[in-house]
Amino acid sequence: MSLLLSLALAASTTTAAPACPADALGTTRTLTLPRAAGAWGTAQHAPLPGLAPKEVVLTFDDGPRPESTPQVLKALADQCVQASFFMNGEPMARHPELARAVRDAGHSVGMHGFRHDNFSQLPAEDQGRDLKAMIATYVEVLGEAPAAYRFPFLAESPTLMKALDKLGITVMSVDAGAEDWLPDQTPQMLADKLMGQLAKPGGGIILLHDAQDQTARALPFLLKTLKAGGYRVVHLRW
Repeated sequence: MSLLLSLALAASTTTAAPACPADALGTTRTLTLPRAAGAWGTAQHAPLPGLAPKEVVLTFDDGPRPESTPQVLKALADQCVQASFFMNGEPMARHPELARAVRDAGHSVGMHGFRHDNFSQLPAEDQGRDLKAMIATYVEVLGEAPAAYRFPFLAESPTLMKALDKLGITVMSVDAGAEDWLPDQTPQMLADKLMGQLAKPGGGIILLHDAQDQTARALPFLLKTLKAGGYRVVHLRW
């Protein structure tokens, strides 16, 4: 077993521990959405129902990636935080053990496209093939039907919106993020962007990327910054 996978599995064990450090950010509560069509996140849709002011949902895109996802899992476990991971199908197929380690650590898993394509620029047939491959990979790796989807680049297409609605799959957009896909950012830079984007909505769905090394390095600081700002984490499930 590789060291990185061992870290991921260790994070799973830590998350299951009954006690959290007194100063941990923690997870305030769990919000369970129905397994039904819907679309949430004020970047494109209505606010996620059921969130109070200063409550946030942590989400991570583009994994699983062995070089960074285990560190993200450890940072979350150290702060007793549960999150939602929107995975691409290709890395799920390459690293099924890591995808399952995320799920087994108590986090929610959604879909993020088999390939990280901008579907608004692809023919309808290609969009349909990608969704079919994504669903098949999710079922094969995790052994259950998917319930949530986030579009790569947040580039929603009428074709896939209609298909997801027909399948009863929830579409998750975002309310705030740290723009952590941009290169050469320090933890303080990421924290400043995140807190700045959270200021207007006062909470909501946070977008980060577990496939980014700088995000994995910065996450302990970001979680402490959220706590210092008075934010509380809600775990989203379906």
